[in-house]
Amino acid sequence: MELRQLTALVTVAEVGSVTKAAKLLHVVQPAVTRQIRLLEEELGVALFERTRHGMVPTPAAEVLITRARRALHELDAARAELRPEPGEVAGIVSVGLLESVLDILARPLTDAVARRHPGIELRLLTGYSGHLQQWLDSGEVDLSLLYNLGGTPALSVVPLVRERLWAVAPPDDGLDATTPVPWATVLAHPLVLPVSGHGLRALIDRARSAVPVQPRITAQTNSMLLQKNLVLAGHGWTVLPAAGVAADVAAGRLSGAPVTAPDVERSVVLGLQHRSRGLAPVEAVASALAGLVSGLVRSGAWPSARPLAPDATAGDRPTAGGG
Repeated sequence: MELRQLTALVTVAEVGSVTKAAKLLHVVQPAVTRQIRLLEEELGVALFERTRHGMVPTPAAEVLITRARRALHELDAARAELRPEPGEVAGIVSVGLLESVLDILARPLTDAVARRHPGIELRLLTGYSGHLQQWLDSGEVDLSLLYNLGGTPALSVVPLVRERLWAVAPPDDGLDATTPVPWATVLAHPLVLPVSGHGLRALIDRARSAVPVQPRITAQTNSMLLQKNLVLAGHGWTVLPAAGVAADVAAGRLSGAPVTAPDVERSVVLGLQHRSRGLAPVEAVASALAGLVSGLVRSGAWPSARPLAPDATAGDRPTAGGG
């Protein structure tokens, strides 16, 4: 099993085509086909199904692809770390970012790392907290923001903030960020919600179970952007983390306010693999990310958020009381 074979495997899986993979790898198509065939012969399994929609990895290939990505990432990181300028922190660092914080964190983090550590190449991946934790466990990301997680045998967790959920409505509905809105009021409107099984949906369902109002759900989606677009299109209100709507509310594209009675909060933590602690590039990016989060909370750019104490990473639950 050779490095070029693993590279061909991962590239074909990502683009779904031997022809496209060959172009990306700057080799001829037969060379890619040969690398895949040699892998199949060595392992004794088929790695792809040739369909009219392209090259589809088999279940056996999915197992190998996950490990191959990890191996290629580690090799890339090693190459970068072995060639720094004297005194320079250099390397490739993969960072997992929650969809709800992209607007307020992705660009500032990239700017900060480029300014302070130009030898570090950032790889930013976004997803839901469950997916991000899987990627962190498997080594596909070096560090990641996560929701509601304590330390594990494999992961080191740094508590960052606790944030409230917000009701989000069209601008004309006039929600005021300084005036919390009761769940009973939110549930009286048609709702656009995350799909069942989503961590945010679980918090919403837990809160609404305490309120004697049966809402009318007009749509469910796994996309925060689509939630906001459907609200703008007049399909109802929604509920989102404050960080995910701060820019829209500030620009007047949406109106929003914290939900109350009951209050609902969740914690945001920074997770790192134990084996990554002490690696200079990872520590540099982790420090930059934690500093940015702290600054956003202090400045109010991350609304309804407060610093999270080190022992406050237990599971979140709605609390009784007003805003």
